[in-house]
Amino acid sequence: MAEEKSAQPSKNASAAKGAGATRVKKAKPPAVEDKPFTEFIEQHLVPGLADALGKAGLAEINLKFQKDKLAVKGANPSEEYWQVQGTWPMGGDRQFNIVFTKEDIKGPKFFYYTQGDSLSSTVEQFMGDERRITLGLIVLYTLQRLNGQKWLTRN
Repeated sequence: MAEEKSAQPSKNASAAKGAGATRVKKAKPPAVEDKPFTEFIEQHLVPGLADALGKAGLAEINLKFQKDKLAVKGANPSEEYWQVQGTWPMGGDRQFNIVFTKEDIKGPKFFYYTQGDSLSSTVEQFMGDERRITLGLIVLYTLQRLNGQKWLTRN
């Protein structure tokens, strides 16, 4: 009898699995990160970054997305890269750039900043160790980088 009782639950379990298999899964909309590069940057990253910077007290920041030359000493003047540029007149003109070397958010990215009229002398790798690149992570890393530069808050 014990064998009969143990056999019955397995029949019920397999019947339940069979009923669940006939359900149709709803198709998930694609993640914003899967959208075409320029659409993702213009419609999601720039507005998301503007909102986050506004909450951090930088409402007067001007963000733009464009293909431009690197404003870095020693950079090749003929090469242009897609860049998200943020500028604001806090304590002298300040500008930061997130550089995308490929038209892919998962490709290599760099960060540099300038203050005043000088050219930047340092280009830093941006999010190089991250396997998964999401909108939230790009915004978070940008805020962390600006905070590390003491542009968001003072010590």
